[in-house]
Amino acid sequence: MKKKNLKKTDISETIDNIKTDKKEKKKMSKKKKLIITISSIFVFCMSSGLFLLYGPWAYFRELLITTAMSTMTHQYLATWFYDDETIQEVLAKHGVVENKDITDESLIKIKKYNKNITVFESKYEEEILKKDPDNDLFKVVNISGTGYKGYLVVIYDPTKVKVATAKTMGTTGQLLTTIAKDNNARIAINGSGFYDPTWAGNGAEPLGTIIQNGKIVWQGRATGVGGGFLGFTKEGKFILGKMSAQEALNKGIKEGMEFGPFLVVNGKSSFIKGNGGWGIAPRTAIGQRQDGIVLFLIIDGRQTHSIGASMVDLSEIMVRYKAYNAVNLDGGSSTALIIDNKIINKPTANKNTGLRRIPTAFIVTD
Repeated sequence: MKKKNLKKTDISETIDNIKTDKKEKKKMSKKKKLIITISSIFVFCMSSGLFLLYGPWAYFRELLITTAMSTMTHQYLATWFYDDETIQEVLAKHGVVENKDITDESLIKIKKYNKNITVFESKYEEEILKKDPDNDLFKVVNISGTGYKGYLVVIYDPTKVKVATAKTMGTTGQLLTTIAKDNNARIAINGSGFYDPTWAGNGAEPLGTIIQNGKIVWQGRATGVGGGFLGFTKEGKFILGKMSAQEALNKGIKEGMEFGPFLVVNGKSSFIKGNGGWGIAPRTAIGQRQDGIVLFLIIDGRQTHSIGASMVDLSEIMVRYKAYNAVNLDGGSSTALIIDNKIINKPTANKNTGLRRIPTAFIVTD
């Protein structure tokens, strides 16, 4: 038998083919490994998700339900996974049992602090009473806790706090930046909630009654969130109480609105069951110390730097800084803080400014 002579080119081709086969096998092996890895991650995530949603650990389930059901636009996050009975059972375990007293304004003793204080009873008192240089009107304190970050604005003269409304209230709301600019406000935060049946977010109709300059300028639907009237007298005393619009006027409220729930009344905190029933979200609150200093509290939420705060968190922060009367305001995508026409926090309503249209605000003027 004659031996077949192999040319160098044939040998080279054979070697190249072997190398190509090895490369293709390696590629296939890598693809298989990638598919297996992705599949494993998917199965793990699904299993973890199902465990969190339906497992024996109730914390996540209850947090999801209370957070979703406290919103207007994201309740489907709860109703997709749970039946009405489960949702109602969870909501019954979380809530705010409010202090139903009316603020005793005789207990509010408004003081004027100078800049020469050097000794403070705690770091929190130092953050409040140590004024910024050349600023007797306000200061901003950074706030942080487990899962949240925000700002506490300290206002030294409570008579500078007023209610502001959108010029187009009743037809549409306005951005907080516009409301602040229209009223020459140094500081502005969002105020009460608004009627939003279509989830369009146009902020046209405030919930409850709005009082400006001692007059009722709006009477709307009930808030449905607890609380009651909150507002300032001409002396700058912050009054909370479950009362009618006329009773609020009789109490001397000059600038006020309705919302809730109340967090602290006459130094007594409301009893909060579980997480308070509002889950975790962006938050806005307002309070006043016995010395008259007003506190605007803004907490970011629904973001990586700050998930948000619960009613428990709000109450604890207000008590820590000695709020004698304090109340929750509208939160979620309404939460915003404007100082000198600049957006200070990180609102979540849209990709541009982050702001949504709202009907009311609390402002501070020079």
